[in-house]
Amino acid sequence: MDAPDARYWWQGRLFVAAMALAAIVPLLWPTIPPLVDLPGHMGRWRVELAMASHPELGRWYDFRWSLIGNLGIDLLIIPMAKLFGLELGVKLIVMSIPALTVVGLLWIAREVHGRIPATALFALPLAYSYPFQFGFVNFALSMALALNLFALWLRLARGGWLRLRAALFVPISCLLWLCHTFGWGTLGVLALSAELIRQHDRLKDGRNGHWLESLVRAALGCLPLALPLALMVLWRSGDHVSGQTGDWFNWRAKISWVTMVLRDRWMVFDLLSVAVLVTILFDGFTDKRLQYSRHLGLSALFLLAVFILLPRIVFGSAYADMRLAPFALAVALVAIRPRAGMSFRGAATFAAVGLAFFGVRLAGTTLSYALYARSYDRALTALDHVPPGARIVSFVGRTCRDDWAYSRLEHMPAMLVVRRLAFSNDQWSMAGAQQLTTHYPAAKGFQHDPSEIVTDVKCRGEWWRPIGIALARFPRDAFDYVWMLNPPPFDPVLVEGMRPLWRGERGSVLYRIVDRRQPEPPEPAQPAAFSGPRA
Repeated sequence: MDAPDARYWWQGRLFVAAMALAAIVPLLWPTIPPLVDLPGHMGRWRVELAMASHPELGRWYDFRWSLIGNLGIDLLIIPMAKLFGLELGVKLIVMSIPALTVVGLLWIAREVHGRIPATALFALPLAYSYPFQFGFVNFALSMALALNLFALWLRLARGGWLRLRAALFVPISCLLWLCHTFGWGTLGVLALSAELIRQHDRLKDGRNGHWLESLVRAALGCLPLALPLALMVLWRSGDHVSGQTGDWFNWRAKISWVTMVLRDRWMVFDLLSVAVLVTILFDGFTDKRLQYSRHLGLSALFLLAVFILLPRIVFGSAYADMRLAPFALAVALVAIRPRAGMSFRGAATFAAVGLAFFGVRLAGTTLSYALYARSYDRALTALDHVPPGARIVSFVGRTCRDDWAYSRLEHMPAMLVVRRLAFSNDQWSMAGAQQLTTHYPAAKGFQHDPSEIVTDVKCRGEWWRPIGIALARFPRDAFDYVWMLNPPPFDPVLVEGMRPLWRGERGSVLYRIVDRRQPEPPEPAQPAAFSGPRA
């Protein structure tokens, strides 16, 4: 630009700090961050923290620590809960994730370009990407840390501190893997791409550079990141591990994940925002004032290749490929920079528009979260009618359509565990994927997720039950209460022998079971297709 050594208003540390603080604004108001899966995780953490002092939880849940690559907040919540309590501790940790993501992206931009380019501000709204909105919090925390660690990796290489980097990243990579495997894998991909460019440039300075030799040298340079491979083998080779890997090259789903990277509540708003990001990416190729960095351009291509190669389900965990899409896009956006000679006015215009875009997205997310928080608060008034240690079967309504705006109540029943140390049928129970498993044989097919999800008709290809089937078949002698949230219409005959204790919005109701005789199940309806990527 006009003055290469000058720092402009979007390039200083105070600006980075301001952006990090701005990123937490949407999470300030809600008591419980309104992320789809988060209440379910909070239920697991309550069992983790309370099992020793409340052994009666062992009637329903089995919690056993094991070395797995999915322990980020599971470990952090232990000291945080002692200091702040479970709910505030979780909120503080979750608030740190968007802030760390913003800092990581801007730090990477600073290390690669020498200054934060104005175009990097367009990547900041991806701190609230769809995987974060879905409540993949261990994953999101690991990815935020991976971005910052990649920036540190670049900084140490730039300073020539390669031995120090190797010594630091052996334990750091293990801790990142412990937080979540995905963050460690992403750091490895980013580090390999950066090392490949660095080694190639070194060889090219001395003689003709060869990519194959550069790749070998880059792989050797990344060996300090490799120790978690042994941990991965130990984890996934255990007899307790379950879960399939499949649904490869589902192109329809992959295209959907790209369009959904900013999915929240308002479809038109979210899709227009994605269109802005795509426009900036194309401008990097077509606008003569802009160019792509080789370093980050290659990193983005590596992440894109991993996104294409990943299946939708890995070890029983769904949305594996979806989780990477916003980060590949963010790295590609951060890779764009002004060409030499761009005027301050031109750069400032990009910065102002990027900052405005970030502000508009934050305002929308803040409003969206306030609305979700209101529905959370109203639903949780039902817990005033539930005694500690109760056995509750919950049914949360949804449709076969993949509606853009979820109710985000799918795992609200887990707050029964958090606040009442009660039984809830929404906990995940996959051996090897987490420490908690459910064992309540009396509940039969209503022990764990997804038994809490009910629909109006049978959805083809899904395990969800129609509301009529669920009400007729759940074993009444195994439960004391039935909690329904936004249920589809159902035959009142199916709730005979139950006394309503609380009523909420959209047909939500809490019943106490008085008569434990099973009603007659309704006639099964024809399955309806699920219109959207399978969950």
